[in-house]
Amino acid sequence: MRVNVTVNGSEETVDDVWEGESLLYMLRERMGLPGSKNACEQGECGSCTVYLDGVTACACLVAAGQAEGREVRTVEGLAEGQPGDERLDPVQQAFVEAGAVQCGFCTPGLVVQAHDLIERTPEPSDAEIREALAGNLCRCTGYEKILDAVRLAARRKAAPK
Repeated sequence: MRVNVTVNGSEETVDDVWEGESLLYMLRERMGLPGSKNACEQGECGSCTVYLDGVTACACLVAAGQAEGREVRTVEGLAEGQPGDERLDPVQQAFVEAGAVQCGFCTPGLVVQAHDLIERTPEPSDAEIREALAGNLCRCTGYEKILDAVRLAARRKAAPK
């Protein structure tokens, strides 16, 4: 089947998608967007979190065909600028600076989920951060650096420009 989808602002047509294929597989294997990670394939870990029509979703649980005519934004789509000349989104930059990136497997999903939280709640409390990230599992850290990164990103986005 053919899927027409807008990914990171670009209209795309993906051919030869099989009916049982996940959005995650289509993004990674057919479109060359490896940011979203394939970990549990059950929507339990959050490593594959993307925006689907502006709402976060586990790409492993969405059939590729369900993306027909819709808008997907991946962790790669958070960066600003043109390919090769991107500037990291403040959430991405905060994760780097706070040392919240360990093996990196959970990082894309955490970044997308944190980005969504800060867009909805510009100055989140620690409880709101923890609740927003509850569906994202990290096996490498004690989560403190991740929380530090979200706090840093929120402060930066809230600061007057």
